[in-house]
Amino acid sequence: MVVDDHPMWRDAVARDLAEAGFDVVATAGDGEQAVRRAAAAAPDVLVLDLNLPVKPGVQVCKELVGARPELRVLVLSASGEHADVLEAVKSGATGYLLKSASTEELIDAVRRTAAGDPVFTPGLAGLVLGEYRRLASEPAPAAGGDEPKAPQLTDRETEVLRLVAKGLSYKQIAERLVISHRTVQNHVQNTLGKLQLHNRVELVRYAIERGLDDA
Repeated sequence: MVVDDHPMWRDAVARDLAEAGFDVVATAGDGEQAVRRAAAAAPDVLVLDLNLPVKPGVQVCKELVGARPELRVLVLSASGEHADVLEAVKSGATGYLLKSASTEELIDAVRRTAAGDPVFTPGLAGLVLGEYRRLASEPAPAAGGDEPKAPQLTDRETEVLRLVAKGLSYKQIAERLVISHRTVQNHVQNTLGKLQLHNRVELVRYAIERGLDDA
């Protein structure tokens, strides 16, 4: 699904994705419309502009990912401001691409987002990882007193979690461990379930809090 308030840009992105073989299930031009249509169309990937009328893109992302944690959101924005990037990631976005990207880069980014990889315009990935580290240095909110009973992860799940915390993509992890991309995704999903976490942001925070990124 493509969300952008500029009709020509929105139509061009939707057309490029359709020509690349993606099934564009819906488009929207403002935030309220995006929330309503996404709820009805249930897209796998949302290509989302941040600067939207009626309701900002960050709020759209927060609401939709909150309702469907499996939804993957690729922000496509004209802004490369660090504050915008971090706000988008905190609201649940999987990746962030600048509108200066080529059509080929956009198609590749959507494909990788659909596969579960975090995709960032070059230079922004390090910023996001730095923010994960900063968040991890802050005390986490109390979790109801049943902390001692930590969930048991398998050795392989821990290994994958450690590489996620170091900022590697699923593809890089698969190559490093000589396993398939799908297997990496399965390990991450199992780990999310065991730890009762909702997305990669929370997963990386959990790993860094436990020092796994330095292991």
